[in-house]
Amino acid sequence: MIILLTNAQVHTGETVKANHHILIHKGIIQAVLPNIPDGFEGEIVDMEGKHISAGFIDVHINGGEHYHFTKNPNEETIADIDNACRPLGTTHMLPCLITSPMENIAKGITAIRHYIEKNKTSGVLGMHLEGPFLNPQKRGAHLLEYIKTPTDKDIDALIEIGGDIIKIITIAPELFSDKQFDKLIGSGVTVAVGHSDATYAQAANAYNRGAKLCTHLYNAMSQLQHRAPGVVGATFDNPNVYAPIILDGIHCDYNAARIAYKIKRDKLFLISDALFVNRKMTNFEWGAFDALLINGEYRNNEGNLAGAAISMAEAVHNAVYKVGIPLHEAVQMATVRPAKAIGIDDTIGRIRKGFPATMVAFDERLQSFTMLNYGL
Repeated sequence: MIILLTNAQVHTGETVKANHHILIHKGIIQAVLPNIPDGFEGEIVDMEGKHISAGFIDVHINGGEHYHFTKNPNEETIADIDNACRPLGTTHMLPCLITSPMENIAKGITAIRHYIEKNKTSGVLGMHLEGPFLNPQKRGAHLLEYIKTPTDKDIDALIEIGGDIIKIITIAPELFSDKQFDKLIGSGVTVAVGHSDATYAQAANAYNRGAKLCTHLYNAMSQLQHRAPGVVGATFDNPNVYAPIILDGIHCDYNAARIAYKIKRDKLFLISDALFVNRKMTNFEWGAFDALLINGEYRNNEGNLAGAAISMAEAVHNAVYKVGIPLHEAVQMATVRPAKAIGIDDTIGRIRKGFPATMVAFDERLQSFTMLNYGL
């Protein structure tokens, strides 16, 4: 069946095309057209002026509605994340497994691999491994007992068992020798600087050696001070580094987000870092890790933030109405920019010929989001 979505404001990833039409065949976008083709035979769906973009991409999400990936690193949890995200417009994601024993990490890698093999059209792109090579001084809610100083053996093992599945690994670069860091970069895994107390020089060295992004800008990293610019300063200073940010008004002040936008421009993008989706889980325990949802915030018994409670759709809304970012850019921050950050913008994140028809429709006020399930 050939499908034509008509009367839409189409966010292609580069621009917005008003009153355009999207031609779809077998789950693949065939064209974005200014007019309905003469003699068109197929199904016509009138979008009634709604906005359409590629589905949102969340490269940092910890759990679905019911299960937490680190606690339950299995296919059931991955399906929970995948299924919970789609109705909210997030069609692609990297389930995040946080600092835990190497055996647990291996289980998560295996589960992701099997899930992708069994679900060829799922939105799961791989894994975000956040830890265990983090600085204890910036561990946040990560458990101290599982934080490790990297060894050559650990790095080799991770690359061997998960080099094809781990799409992002968050590390504290000050813990790595240049040789160890270069080996990690050489494996093809995207390296992010986070949970780090690195000096400006250490963070800048990591970026210059190939780290492509930080992890949740401002949170769990050395801050920008006038005599010690830290990770934040190095991230701001390097125009090639991407900066994901959690726009819930809790993980960072909206004014700080506005400053970051002015500096990073097209390298700033959105993540949820959701502990769970849809705020159905109000308390959580995994060993000594605990979290309680109070007033929209997940915090542990030490008072530290323990993941967010926001969706990507809410993040896009807040980018526009709390930070003042233009709508078309806010949409880019949830689509093509995260795709670029992990090097997959040639396959997803845009509305373009040959791209999957996994899209999201939304109204002008960003109050209603609907997944368009033509590609999944």
